[in-house]
Parts: sequence; C-alpha cells; structure tokens
Amino acid sequence: METYIKTNDKHLISDLCVETVLNDKNVENVNDKIQKHFACDICSQKFCQKRLLKKHSLTHTKEKPYSCDVCGKGYSLKRNLNVHHRTHTKEKPLSCDICGKGFSQRGHLTTHYRIHTDERPFFCDVCGKKFSQRGNLASHYRIHTDEKPFICVVCGKKFSQKSVLKVHYRTHTNEKPYSCDVCHKDFCYRSHLNVHHLMHTQEKPYSCDVCGKGFSQKDNLATHYRIHTDEKPFSCDVCGKKYSGKSELKVHYRTHTNEKPYSCDVCHKDFSHKSLLNKHHLMHTQEKPYSCHICGKRFSQKSNLDIHYRIHTDEKPFICDVCGKKYSQKGVLKVHYRTHTNEKPYSCDVCHKDFSHKSHLNVHHLTHTQEKPYSCDVCHKDFSQKSNLTVHLRTHTNEKPFSCDVCGKNYSRKDELKMHYRIHTKEKPYSCDVCHKDFSQKSNLNVHHRTHTKEKPYSCDVCGKGFCQRGNLASHYRIHTNE
Repeated sequence: METYIKTNDKHLISDLCVETVLNDKNVENVNDKIQKHFACDICSQKFCQKRLLKKHSLTHTKEKPYSCDVCGKGYSLKRNLNVHHRTHTKEKPLSCDICGKGFSQRGHLTTHYRIHTDERPFFCDVCGKKFSQRGNLASHYRIHTDEKPFICVVCGKKFSQKSVLKVHYRTHTNEKPYSCDVCHKDFCYRSHLNVHHLMHTQEKPYSCDVCGKGFSQKDNLATHYRIHTDEKPFSCDVCGKKYSGKSELKVHYRTHTNEKPYSCDVCHKDFSHKSLLNKHHLMHTQEKPYSCHICGKRFSQKSNLDIHYRIHTDEKPFICDVCGKKYSQKGVLKVHYRTHTNEKPYSCDVCHKDFSHKSHLNVHHLTHTQEKPYSCDVCHKDFSQKSNLTVHLRTHTNEKPFSCDVCGKNYSRKDELKMHYRIHTKEKPYSCDVCHKDFSQKSNLNVHHRTHTKEKPYSCDVCGKGFCQRGNLASHYRIHTNE
C-alpha cells in the first residue's frame, strides 16, 4: 500500500515501501534525511551522497586512479574508463532508433539525434548562426575573434580548430591514412578520397544551368558559376589581386611568402604548387603520354600538347589589349605586357639588376659566374647559352634559315630578321626620353643618347681623341695610317 504523508512545508513524500502511517517523529527523520547534503569545499557544489562527492573531488585533485590496461590512459572515474574501453573493443551498445547507427557514448547518440530533428540549440550571439553542438559553436566564435589557439610545433602555423591542426600535421609527416579500395591510392584527407572515388564512378551529380557542364562536387559548380558572372570575391590583402576561388588565392599568397610546401622525393626540389611537382616528376620518369596526331611529337602534359597544336593551326587566341599583338600562349602574352608596364619582377641577388624575363636573369647570372658550358666543336669558342652556340654554328655553315617575306633577304638569326622588318614597316619602337626622337634599333638609341650625355667611350690610342661611336673611331684611325 502506498502511503502519503503531509508535512509542515506542505510537500508530499511518497514512499512505496512504507505500509503504515508514520508518526510525527518519523516524519521529522524523513525530512532530515532528504535535506541532508554533502558540499564540495572547493567549488561548493552539493551532492546527496558522500560517494558522489568523493568522485567529484578527483576533478580538483587531477587524480586518475583508473587506468586503461591497453593504452595506459588514466581516468578519474571508472565509468569514463568503461566508455574509453569501447574505443579498443569497437563496442557500440547505443543505437539510433531512426537510422540504426551505433554509438559508444550516450552523449554522441544525443548529439546525433539532432541530425534527424534538425535541432540546433546553440546559437552565435554575434551573427545568429545556429549549431547542434556546443563545440561547433565554440569553434565558430573564433571566426569573429580571429583566435587561433592551436599552433603547429613544426612550422609555427596557427589554427582555430584542433582537428584542422591534426590534419595539417600530415603535410609534415606525409601520413596518408585514407586509401582507395579500387586503385589503392592513398590520401591524407577523407574529403580527397571521396572526390577521388568519383573518378571511378564517373558520377557528376551537379550541373551548370547556364552551359550544362557537369561537376562531381557542389563547391566546384559554385566556383564554375563565377566564370559566367565574372565574380571574384577573394582578394589578396598584400597586392589586392582578386580571385574567383579561395584555393587560387591560397596558392597566390605563396608568391608573397615564397612558401614551397611540396618537395620532390627524388631530387628534393621544392614547389609552391602540387601541380608543378607532378609535372616535375615527369622529368625523372621521362614519361610522355600525349602525342600530336599531325607530327607525332610527344608531350608529358596535355596542356603542352594543346599549345603545340597551335603551331599547326596558327591559332593565336591571346591578344594584347594595348597594342593588339596576338600570341598562342597566355604566358607569353603576360610577359609581353611588361614591355608596356616596364615591370621587372626578377632581380639579380649579386648586383640587384632587374629583369622582365626570368630567362634573362638566368643568362645574366652567368656573367657573374663566368660559366660557359657550351663549346663549338669547330673553333672551340665557348658560350653561356645553348641558343647562342646554335646561332654561332651558322657562321661556319653559312646557314640563314630566317627569310623576309617582303624582299626575300635571308638572316641567320631571328632577331636580325625582326629588326630588318622595321625597314618595311617603318616601325621605331625605341624613343629618346630627352628629345623624343624615335629609333628602329635599341643600339641606335644608345648611341644617340651620347649626344645628350657627351659620353665618348671610344678613344684613339695614338692621339687620345674621343668618339661616341666605334665607326667614327675607325674612320679617324685612317688619318694616322694614311689609309
């Protein structure tokens, strides 16, 4: 029989075990027992049982009397050790009654339920975004505070999330824990493996509603849309250059930081782009899987084959918007722009002279090293560049492969033909910055400058008279020689 006892505080005490009515004294004893509690003398938290207080005290003392016999990890509570054991046994006694997914901890199951209920009880008080987990909210706050408390001990890079730091470490350890079950290729990120799987299935569930192009990933489709909208939402905070993709901006930053995170495992050369490393690897393997169906020439990269085809088609799709000159390669157009902007991004680390072309800097370096690795097998003259040796050999063979299509005159060098063309076109691209007189050749402009500077670098070793041109000195010598 269930007995209800009315107390002076008007609280009802139910006791299923008591079958007789208690007297007033018994009521007082029950109330005393209910009101008795045990308080922690450190944080003042109250417990109804002494053993619970004892367990709680371990959180302050950091004492961990329970140890895992598999990995040795210590715990302050036995129940936490029991839960931990499931990481070794893979035991998942708790399961979702909607989708059947198993969990080792009740807290994980509770959090998982929110996927089905779409419950998001934690919200950001800055931007209002809601989250299903408190930990995700805490990580999100760091977007607003720019807090990055997790630091890589190898390179010092900072991260807002511990999990991202853990993944970042793999760039140093080269750990690739995710493997494709089809081709067994290894990946350091699970997301990369998921994307890779689509190569085998050829699945492209996302398509552009403008041009119909299909994509295996939704974010690739979003990036692709920007081609149509010309949207470039990602901006470099160093130089202000804008990009349509975040990954493109990330790669661009390396031009400022000179970061080269990808290293060749054969020669240990470092690269800023993974794609550049992949291309470089083909130098070691000598693999050339792409061939031209017109002339049979083989290439290690498809992009190089595409560019090569333009030799046969004479296609020049890249046009300079300043002078209208056309080019078959985007990179060549980019270099050409520097003739208009006078940009010289390559600097010599010895004499600090600047150059618009990297190849020009490489050639210039040889003036400091005096290195001439290319030798003529006819006269044994040495050259710093292979191209110069090739041109020099024509002095022995009298070969003139470059012909003017206006007058038919032949030249042994392409640059000589280029200068010759200016006779027909009347082009004078070099202008004096003092009197603005124009010249068809740079050498003629340099000689002309001496009329302003009064410089006379050529002097007669007989009478000491100075001349601004070598030809004028040669004419002067005839006075002494009576020639």
